Amino acid sequence: MFYINKDFIFGPCYNKKSSFTNEEIYSSTNFDGTLLLLSYIPLIYIDLLTLYCYFSLILPHSSYVFGEDVSFGGVFRCTTGLAERYGKSRVFNTPLCEQGIVGFGIGLAAMGNRAIAEIQFADYIFPAFDQIVNEAAKFRYRSGNQFNCGGLTIRTPYGAVGHGGHYHSQSPEAFFCHVPGIKVVIPRSPREAKGLLLSSIRDPNPVIFFEPKWLYRLAVEEVVKMTICYLYQRQRC
Repeated sequence: MFYINKDFIFGPCYNKKSSFTNEEIYSSTNFDGTLLLLSYIPLIYIDLLTLYCYFSLILPHSSYVFGEDVSFGGVFRCTTGLAERYGKSRVFNTPLCEQGIVGFGIGLAAMGNRAIAEIQFADYIFPAFDQIVNEAAKFRYRSGNQFNCGGLTIRTPYGAVGHGGHYHSQSPEAFFCHVPGIKVVIPRSPREAKGLLLSSIRDPNPVIFFEPKWLYRLAVEEVVKMTICYLYQRQRC
């Protein structure tokens, strides 16, 4: 386990009113019965996603974050400060081509890297449908389990919020839930987003991580500072 770096807590995603304040210490029991001090901090959903993109970059040196406008933080500011910290060779913008973004991510993951691709809005994922369904999902099967692109995680905000209209309000997750070879993950709270995002990045299969836009700055939850991964559940109400 490791704990949040203090210089990042008060870095680019720090918000005095909503996040990283009023730190509280709770005690718990470790697996071996010893006392384990767990430090909790209140996080809003969007700060948490930024933080764990940061974690995913600091752990393996072969992880990359890329997509449209991610270098300066993205339209929802989920990748704020990452390019400055890790350099634009690991956090970089791509052309406005979702098919190319996913295709690049498949190749990057197939070479043993952790590819964290961002589709700016879930509505834009349809041009990449062929790459996801016919390439990423079938990569392991077609090679007889000799090769895979399991290091690929596709992050994308979805759902209706504000005045997005029909090109910024769709929820296409059901299309992908019926495709063998990929996993679809939708967190319902900041605490779940923490564990599920790290689980998705570390999962040996390609994952589409749908982020509810309406939760970005709405939900605040106490989140443990240690690294936690959640096991996927088929259904949760």
